[in-house]
Amino acid sequence: MVIAGAGPVGLFLASELRLAKLDVLVLEQSHDPLSPLKRLPFGMRGLWGPSVEAFYRRGLLDRIASQPRAEKSAAGPPTPASMAAGSQRRGPAGHFAGMQFDYSNIDASRWSYRLPGPADSQLGVEMEHLESVLAAHAASAGVEIRRGHGVSSFEASNDEVIVHAGEQIVRGRWLVGCDGGRSTVRKQGGFEFVGTEPEFTGYSVQVELDDPSVLPMGRHYTSAGMFTQWQPGVVAIADFDGGAFHRTLPITREHVQAVLRRVSGTDVTVKVLNVAATWTDRSYQATTYRRGRVLLAGDAAHVHSPLGGQGLNLGLGDALNLGWKLAKTARGEAASGLLDSYTTERQPVGARILDWTRAQVALMSPDPRSRALKAIVRDLLDTRDGATYFAERVWGVSLRYDLGDAHPLVGRSCPDFELEDGTRIGTLLRDGNGLLLDFDGRLRALDGRWANDFKYVAGDAKERLGIRALLVRPDGFVAWACDSEPPVEDVARAATCWTAR
Repeated sequence: MVIAGAGPVGLFLASELRLAKLDVLVLEQSHDPLSPLKRLPFGMRGLWGPSVEAFYRRGLLDRIASQPRAEKSAAGPPTPASMAAGSQRRGPAGHFAGMQFDYSNIDASRWSYRLPGPADSQLGVEMEHLESVLAAHAASAGVEIRRGHGVSSFEASNDEVIVHAGEQIVRGRWLVGCDGGRSTVRKQGGFEFVGTEPEFTGYSVQVELDDPSVLPMGRHYTSAGMFTQWQPGVVAIADFDGGAFHRTLPITREHVQAVLRRVSGTDVTVKVLNVAATWTDRSYQATTYRRGRVLLAGDAAHVHSPLGGQGLNLGLGDALNLGWKLAKTARGEAASGLLDSYTTERQPVGARILDWTRAQVALMSPDPRSRALKAIVRDLLDTRDGATYFAERVWGVSLRYDLGDAHPLVGRSCPDFELEDGTRIGTLLRDGNGLLLDFDGRLRALDGRWANDFKYVAGDAKERLGIRALLVRPDGFVAWACDSEPPVEDVARAATCWTAR
């Protein structure tokens, strides 16, 4: 297996493939993984429900959460904060186009298939720390990471992919592009990439101001755009220029000062420009995530604005969904069409996130009609129904794959049931196999029948949510669930959706 890109998505995918004992090589263009933009204040990222659950289920959550510097920063979400807290907490729980919704308005009781546990949280994480943990984990699992060797081209056949990384040539059975928004793998592979062009150029800058009092703290919408100063001298700007400046000219002190003055409407003077980067709200997505033996994940498959902090979580979800499917396919253990279900399941999730960020851009526009609509959305955010809805979307609670089963739990992340002996279901998923949970012990005849695909677990749970039995995929999502006497043939039918046995 060859993976292009040693960011969080590529590293996590590599570790997922190693759970199946596959040989994995990660090729990364950059020699040095360190960057000021991966550290505070700009390197803060929010990890929401599905990502936190994934790291918990693979035994990585404690290491990722152990970051004292991130806890002192106001740049990210609470570290950690319970998603079930609802009325027990007060304060900002997230935002939509900069408009915050409050914990006290969230009705977590509506999420009937969630249980409190170690992964029932959001987490603020510094990108540099996250990549360091994932790289160490991948290396300890036997993944080879070659830095300074980015994929430059490749040739794919029905049997293999020949990858060129500078002067090196690597042969692999599969190639996965996790090489970012300007993905070489996507371009070389002929993937169709469609979407919408940007409305603005975004700036993330760290500056020293001649008179800091001139530029107010907080988030501000103006007739020219939007700016946020969340720490002294740390500023984000949205200049609605159609994305004209992004990656066209060097970012100078004079240019940043001119943009900041125009957008803020102040005569602020920038003395020193320490760190600067630009970005846009360009929103594009691959129409398929697979072409033969070449696949895409993360920003290589979809790009959008960073509004709402969804990009990292979306990419990690790709890696989790793809890892076990690609592993079973490579080992000849997959049911027909299993690998194609990666696109079927993840492409709609990506499309939904792209529209989510587009809607925020529409509300941020300096157009008077956008400002009028924003006032209405702000009122909705202050209601219990509104805050709960936005929390479901931002935190990933509403994520559900269409697996063709009417049971409301099928396609959702498995609740972290705690068995009577204290064992939590999340800890049983660490080896990358699925689970057949049989709370009544009525399915013992299936014990060992699919030993290489899932483990049979019998025993009652302290809270079973009315469930009698359920089949959990290796990625922690429910493939089948039953509230009544579980028919053996139903379990067999659900199992054959992913295994060729």
